[in-house]
Amino acid sequence: MQNGPAVRRRKLGAELRMLRTGAGLTSGEAAGLVGWHQSKVSRIETGASGVKPADVRSLLDAYGVQDRHLRELLLMLAGSEDAGDRHRWWHAYRGVLPPTYRDFISLESQASAMRTLETTVVPGLLQTPEYARAVTRAAVHGLDEERLDTLVEVRLARQDVLRSSRPLKLCAVLDEAVLRREVGGPEVMARQLERLTEAARLPQVRLQVLPFGAGAHVGLTGPFVIFSFPSTSDLDVVVLDQLTSSLYLERKEDLQAYSEAFDTLRFHALSPEDTLDYIAGIGDGA
Repeated sequence: MQNGPAVRRRKLGAELRMLRTGAGLTSGEAAGLVGWHQSKVSRIETGASGVKPADVRSLLDAYGVQDRHLRELLLMLAGSEDAGDRHRWWHAYRGVLPPTYRDFISLESQASAMRTLETTVVPGLLQTPEYARAVTRAAVHGLDEERLDTLVEVRLARQDVLRSSRPLKLCAVLDEAVLRREVGGPEVMARQLERLTEAARLPQVRLQVLPFGAGAHVGLTGPFVIFSFPSTSDLDVVVLDQLTSSLYLERKEDLQAYSEAFDTLRFHALSPEDTLDYIAGIGDGA
């Protein structure tokens, strides 16, 4: 388990190594093409040291990588701020957002798909402004109104990934407790349930409810997110959010375990169609 930056370095290095071998080059030959010592290429590929975006561009050029989306993704992993304007809006909030949250947003903005289990609150990408305000106020102690406004603004800005020209594909399983917990009062919760219904009808959103009747399930260990990325599955990552930090799991064994757990949860959850009826029933006081 590692933090976001360490995961990004390792994944970037692994991807660059595959691109190098795919180009038929040894690490020494690659170093010669860009005018470096072989040890620098090795450190980058093992994730032992950080890498500048300019160095990533040099390697991608040397390997003949032309795929624009792949180049953007790898530059994002290197921390580039010119990997596409829509992928760096959160830099304006550097003084407000903790590094772990910025890490999460950067992954979310570049991912092609997101699978998430939520056991306590509505996913941030589907929250209404009023619900987001109530959740943020409860989760972060001692917020003044200005900082609260900013954090809610960030939460809503994140939702643009569902409305972009290449929208994020969101597959969410919600424990019934998420729908039953009255956050912000009856009116706020009623509007939030309406928002879930609206979102569930979007082609890029698949929403399923895991009812209490399903009994004990693998998701009882806590919520999680699985990010998948375009062009390569080797960059996929699991994120476990905790009170003061986030843990990132990148091993193939972890990804397989969480993917299988998510598939199991989807199997036991209501279908997307039945989920819409279930949400409507809760909204009607059933």
